[in-house]
Amino acid sequence: MSRTKRVAVMSPQTRLAHARGRATRRWRVPRLDPADAERALTLYRAQRGPGLLALALLFGLLLALPLLFALWPELDGLRLLGIPVSWLLLAVLPYPAMVLLARWQLRRAERIEDR
Repeated sequence: MSRTKRVAVMSPQTRLAHARGRATRRWRVPRLDPADAERALTLYRAQRGPGLLALALLFGLLLALPLLFALWPELDGLRLLGIPVSWLLLAVLPYPAMVLLARWQLRRAERIEDR
């Protein structure tokens, strides 16, 4: 009876990570030129405020749904195709809203970068 040799299958990225871990010298993060670093910092600062606003709107949307259900409990009794409207709002509404919010934020960030 012959025994087959076991082979570990892994992605190329995993092999690179393992090889990097065995390296004798330290791996360093590449440094930007001073002009590029200043531009990156300026872009970061300019995009931080609008990004926080988008994040606040996202949390506002997600936290407003339970408040909506608490204020209007009759949404549980209202049914559309046999499914309570509250369930539909909870299962369907956040995803398109998040996509629209992400798209809006991406356009604003690109507009800031283009300046």
